Amino acid sequence: MKTKFTAEYVEFLSDRPFPAVIEAFESSTGNFESGALRMAALTAQTKESFEEQVRAQESTSGFMRFLTTDHGGWMRKFEGATTQARMYTIGNPLIARTMLRHDMATGLNVPVRVCIFEDAHKKTHFACHLPSSLMSVYGNTEVMQACEALDAKLEHLATSVLGL
Repeated sequence: MKTKFTAEYVEFLSDRPFPAVIEAFESSTGNFESGALRMAALTAQTKESFEEQVRAQESTSGFMRFLTTDHGGWMRKFEGATTQARMYTIGNPLIARTMLRHDMATGLNVPVRVCIFEDAHKKTHFACHLPSSLMSVYGNTEVMQACEALDAKLEHLATSVLGL
């Protein structure tokens, strides 16, 4: 089966310097990159224990970083590029659950990815595909309600770290 759909790309722009945005972003997101999610899944004996371990990793945004890719770091190895850009895979299993319980296919798009980058004019961008647009392909009302809440959380995170 193949299904075509349209995804919605959003980008927030700020004069706030890239390093300040990265610092704000990383301090407002918890860090699950060390395998804490895997450990929580392995060690929690109850739903409550798992939720407690997850909440212990949350920061102010309710999101956690699962993967950081420093595109700027490796791009600087080529042709004198001065690019500053990081792609983050972020989420929260407790948020993902609000979609996955209605359609496991949503696991293709959670956790979500965001890209924070600096342009040639030293403006900092926060970019992502809206989860609701990615998950519209499933045609599930309950999934869409959960995605709209996720869209709002992402927008709040973007405006917060960009100082908007």
